[in-house]
Amino acid sequence: MKVTLGRKAYPSDLTDEQWELLEPLIPQPSLQGRKPFVSRREVVNAILYVLRSGCPWRMLPHEFPAWQSVYYNFHRWEREGVWDRILQTLRMRMRTRQGREEEPSATIIDSQSIKTSAVRGPEKGYAVGKKNVGPQASCIRRYAGQSVGCEGDRSPGL
Repeated sequence: MKVTLGRKAYPSDLTDEQWELLEPLIPQPSLQGRKPFVSRREVVNAILYVLRSGCPWRMLPHEFPAWQSVYYNFHRWEREGVWDRILQTLRMRMRTRQGREEEPSATIIDSQSIKTSAVRGPEKGYAVGKKNVGPQASCIRRYAGQSVGCEGDRSPGL
């Protein structure tokens, strides 16, 4: 089993090679105030764990920094565009490795249209008391489920 920063590594943890690539893209902590007590790499590992496992922030394993610190950094980096820069850098590296230009030269946009019927509008009704939309029927029902006095119903009225 791999060991990362003194603990067993999770499958979502960054390798040393991956961290070397990401480290310059992740902002350094502010030099103002107290010294940071959490490793940026561990914060990234915790974020990747949440994204990979789908667990809520509050259910991060205890080996990671406090969930509040991890979430704060994730949200801050999202606001500052860090994740966009990381994705752009990774995309450009991958394209270069494939022997293509760093930036794509064309874009494809795909959309889907759904047909609707023009008849739907007039058939729709509204019952003020029920506060629902849809075809309405004014019927009085008995406990046995027999209809009494419904419009279009051939059953005898009251």
